[in-house]
Amino acid sequence: LEFLFIRFSAWQYAGCDKLWAGLVTTLCDNVRHHFGPLLLSFYHVMGTRPRYASGFSQKEWVLKTDTCLKLWGLLFVLAVGLTVLLVALLVPGIKDHHALKVVGSAVTSLSGSGLVLGAVSVLKNLLISEKQKIERLTNSERFASQLGFMSKVRNEVEVLVGFLDFMEIFERRQLRVVLEITSLDICYPEKVAGVLNAMNTLLSDANAPFIFILAVDPSVIVPCLEQTGCMKGLADNGYLYLNRTVTLPFSIPEMGARSRLRCLDAAIQTREDLMYRVITGNIERRRAKGAPEPPSDRRQLDADAVRCIHEAFGCLHDGADPLARYLPTNGAHLRRIVNTIPITLRLLLYRSGVPGVPDTLSPRDAAAWVVLADQWPCRLSWALQCLEDAWQSRPTPELGARSLWSIFQEHLGELSALRQPLHNALSLDGDPELFQTFLAHDFPFDATDAHTLLGVTVNLDHSIRHRMGLLRGLARLQ
Repeated sequence: LEFLFIRFSAWQYAGCDKLWAGLVTTLCDNVRHHFGPLLLSFYHVMGTRPRYASGFSQKEWVLKTDTCLKLWGLLFVLAVGLTVLLVALLVPGIKDHHALKVVGSAVTSLSGSGLVLGAVSVLKNLLISEKQKIERLTNSERFASQLGFMSKVRNEVEVLVGFLDFMEIFERRQLRVVLEITSLDICYPEKVAGVLNAMNTLLSDANAPFIFILAVDPSVIVPCLEQTGCMKGLADNGYLYLNRTVTLPFSIPEMGARSRLRCLDAAIQTREDLMYRVITGNIERRRAKGAPEPPSDRRQLDADAVRCIHEAFGCLHDGADPLARYLPTNGAHLRRIVNTIPITLRLLLYRSGVPGVPDTLSPRDAAAWVVLADQWPCRLSWALQCLEDAWQSRPTPELGARSLWSIFQEHLGELSALRQPLHNALSLDGDPELFQTFLAHDFPFDATDAHTLLGVTVNLDHSIRHRMGLLRGLARLQ
């Protein structure tokens, strides 16, 4: 058993009119590249899909002989024509028979022309791939009104399936083409439905050697399907459509501690290459070229930045530190946090104007703030907006000592009243109970800390907070 893995990123073809056509062309192009264009071109012209023997026959497969008989027939006719022509030209006593020469020439020309046309067809399929044929059909001006377009694409796929069946017999092994479809959940809804329809079309043949691995987020795909017309007859239920399309659903469990640590290590290694080694390399190149050294304050800031970054990453690695249990299980979010922590720490250092992080904040606090902004952007934005409004209305010293959790809890009723217009923003947040534990017990940031860190927060969408301020103002007018 041999597997041919093909990765199809839907985002690469999201700009074309028919995303599913990109799926078919990717399939054809990879099969052609794997087996070679010459073999596939010969099969296009001379091959036919094998038929497996039925009943009690011991034959493994039965091959249609139409094309082979035509080829041997043309070769036989060509041999006969050449024989007649040579006899008419060379044998004494028959040279004067002009009719025999004409018959030999005609037979030779006709059979030779057939063989030449076959060779030209092979050469044509060798130069023009299936991908180019489908792209030419897609780019045609008559594409929208071309009734036979789908049938032509279907014919190309059938030829490809027949070729794979033939190669199974030729190589004495089973072949399975595995298509990994990714990035579908960042495409337009109608294109998502088109790709799923293309999958069903390719799988309509019971003997098709295709396996599709659909890596998507159902919470994103289901609303896309429900916005299109493909749900008619299924009560507009996207989950029902997916259950009938996917034969082996596999929901990846949450990332375990060891897996999360490995993902964190990979992300941190990339970040250290970007921050620590680049700084060291710049210093070494500057010394080698004899360039003047930067000011001592700048060197001290760079050294403090490297130290703080490593200290913050060490807190993420420490299983005994409460911060480790708040790390997300999503790899993309982990990389985002790892990429944001060095930027936040450097901004804190440069905004302070003196070496070292402000006394009230440690690298661990900065890392915790980055995790907070990544995991609960809506709830954190609400607490910051309430703090900003309170600071503008009554700026008192006591306000700076209040905890951020007490401010959030005080205005929780207002947030509940605005949950309908803020529904999409609230869906970005993680577990609300963990948010309470984070701010109330493990990392009790106060208003002063929040005010300091807000100026260096780069992983929080500030438009959410501005929208909240507008909604609060409109609610108070009512």
